[in-house]
Amino acid sequence: MTEQELQHKIDMKTKPVGSLGKLEKIAFQIGKIQKTLSPELHNPTMIIYAGDHGLTDEGVSSFPKEVTFQMVMNFLQGGASICVFCKHNGLTLKVADAGVDYDFDENLDLIHAKIAHGTKNIMKEPAMSIEICKKAMDKGREIVQNECKNGCNIIGFGEMGIGNTSSASLLMNKYTGISIEDCTGQGTGHTSDGLKHKLNILKQASEKYNVSDPIEILATYGGLEIAMMCGSMLEAKKQGMVILIDGFICTSALIAGYKMDPTILDNAIFCHSSEENGHKRMLEYLKADPLLAIGMRLGEGSGAAVAFPIIKSAVDFLNEMSSFEAAGVSTNE
Repeated sequence: MTEQELQHKIDMKTKPVGSLGKLEKIAFQIGKIQKTLSPELHNPTMIIYAGDHGLTDEGVSSFPKEVTFQMVMNFLQGGASICVFCKHNGLTLKVADAGVDYDFDENLDLIHAKIAHGTKNIMKEPAMSIEICKKAMDKGREIVQNECKNGCNIIGFGEMGIGNTSSASLLMNKYTGISIEDCTGQGTGHTSDGLKHKLNILKQASEKYNVSDPIEILATYGGLEIAMMCGSMLEAKKQGMVILIDGFICTSALIAGYKMDPTILDNAIFCHSSEENGHKRMLEYLKADPLLAIGMRLGEGSGAAVAFPIIKSAVDFLNEMSSFEAAGVSTNE
């Protein structure tokens, strides 16, 4: 299969060329990823990685860190938005404990992948050692390898971790060079005073460490859930999977992966533009064209799950829509 053959198949469907807009671009991208004129989506899966952040000790979040493990339990009980969207849109949802500061019952239907009970406080020391960061990434790779063995070829990632918008802002700042002011937003819903305090802390944290190596940046400022997600994305690219990219925190993990392997963008579908301050700048930096912009900023992978039916529609039209020749319809040529 050549790219020209794939584009020809898209163009020769019974419609004006380009009239299905972004659906045509997605169909082309997925066909190119799978190296076929007839791509298929098998066992679509969403994995939520959860982890706590030591930086919450500095008051950067309006919620206490206990909310992280409480929301993990909510995921497992099917009560969160991502549970609803995955259930109704046909994605299998799995939850992984990457580094929650809580000991879960071994019998819970949870991927027990805990590397540590949260990261360190960045104001005092790097969030993780290089060794711990690599261990989290390797665990993420292993999780995706298992999904691949189960026949999954399209995968999305979500996250839960009080304080992780602060981590994502710092990663964005260090990887892109964009000012910390433009990288920082409300997160879970700060007041104006709370946002000022958060920005002040992040400025200090940004200036505290002089790091440039991609893994060292991730270890210094990242979260265990972000590092694990980054490793998962890199492995998904290696396995030739379609990668569904959610919002601000998910994209910070992608940027980390992009700095390690720029070709990861070939497999990434940017599902939506988050309302979290900084996400639009992230997307511009990556020259990404998101599918949706509907005011979401929840995280959890929710934007990716909402966008999945659109992505499925792109594959369905490519495989099932008649061509001009097959339908006996005249072209404009």
